[in-house]
Amino acid sequence: MRSLLIAVIILFAVIGAAFYRRQSTGSATSWEPAIRKFEESDRAAPLKPGEIVFAGSSSIRFWDTLADDMKPLDVLNRGFGGSQIADVNHFAPRIVIPYRPRAVVLYCGDNDLAASKSPETVFGDFKEFVQIIHGALPDTWIYFISIKPSTLRWSIWPKMQQANRMIEEFARTQQRVQFIDVSSAMLDSTGNPKRDLLKPDGLHPTPKCYQLWTSIIKPVLMQRFGPEAGAVLAGASAGGSSQN
Repeated sequence: MRSLLIAVIILFAVIGAAFYRRQSTGSATSWEPAIRKFEESDRAAPLKPGEIVFAGSSSIRFWDTLADDMKPLDVLNRGFGGSQIADVNHFAPRIVIPYRPRAVVLYCGDNDLAASKSPETVFGDFKEFVQIIHGALPDTWIYFISIKPSTLRWSIWPKMQQANRMIEEFARTQQRVQFIDVSSAMLDSTGNPKRDLLKPDGLHPTPKCYQLWTSIIKPVLMQRFGPEAGAVLAGASAGGSSQN
């Protein structure tokens, strides 16, 4: 009886792992309903070009206060839960490029590593993302939010750190690409994830975590796209015109 019980537990564990891997890996078919919903929303209320698009996995998808948190910046949430960078790459022509955004803020890579992809693969997929966006929109800025530490996936934190380092170093060599570190602020004095920043599942951000992210990400965006930044550019243009 004990052997049978153990066998059943192992069977369910294997099935669960296989299901999670299939869900987290995603495919054009599995994400199609979410993408179509975005497109239907766009048709019902067309968006003006030049907004800032936040894209990526569930950490973006569940950021319900994003629009308010980023005011006065105009932002658009195009996260779809469980996605990997390859999924965002696949759907970018439908959920990023049509908006002609001034900037794209990407959070992804978490699910990729949990699905046993290597840091090198995550890095390669991000480079492809940059090529896709800048191939169509060369003037658009790309921001990568660092892969966050979590208690659920603490065992792969070293791989997350490696992927973050590779992407950060790459961003330094690229025009209009910037790495934003939110991970350091999510660790306590012992180097472990701050538990009040994660939901009971040990993975998804709490409202307090989103407040933290806002305090880090928003100043970066405001410096380049806020009203004062626009005024400085306008002044520079006017000054240049008067000298001609």
